[in-house]
Amino acid sequence: MTKTLMTFGDSNTHGTPPIQQRGLYARYDVQTRWPQVALRELGDDWSLIEEGLPGRTAAYADPVMGAHMNGQIGLRIALESHGPIDRLAIMLGTNDLKAHYGLTPQGITAGIAGLLAIANSEEYQTRHSGFDVLIICPPLVLEQGPISDVFYGAAEKSAKLAPLYADLAQHWGAAFLDAAQHVSSSQIDGVHFDPEGQIALGRAVAAIL
Repeated sequence: MTKTLMTFGDSNTHGTPPIQQRGLYARYDVQTRWPQVALRELGDDWSLIEEGLPGRTAAYADPVMGAHMNGQIGLRIALESHGPIDRLAIMLGTNDLKAHYGLTPQGITAGIAGLLAIANSEEYQTRHSGFDVLIICPPLVLEQGPISDVFYGAAEKSAKLAPLYADLAQHWGAAFLDAAQHVSSSQIDGVHFDPEGQIALGRAVAAIL
């Protein structure tokens, strides 16, 4: 029987390359995006639902990009739009590091806790006949490049997220992956992954699944 993986995240799950000029849309192809890489590694008895939205946060509307950036609303929509799924991989928190949110590492982790509460609710577990969750902590954000002003102060905060995410995942009985062990943010914009990073992350996700 085919198993279905849903990947839920932001621009790095969407497949956005490092930004060199603001306002230009780009996306890696299916050979490069980490969810597609994971699918190929998992094999023919798996299918994939890609739910990556550039700008998405774990729990907050964005004052510039809009209210639909709230991942907790987005996750409900995704879980009601698709199904059934067998695995849900969540990688969020990078956009929550933006200076205009003023969040602490603990506050960002609280947003992930909200996503876990939604995913593990009786409503959605029943709807999908049960599914497991993988929490992926994004790698360190570098404050450099054309979007560095948006991520002012993010480097110090992002360095503190992995142990918080790991503890939270353990509490919920979810799997955990520290993306920083497999990929680094690009030197170009400090946030997105180069092609090699996308591929490495996809392989790591498949291995843990």
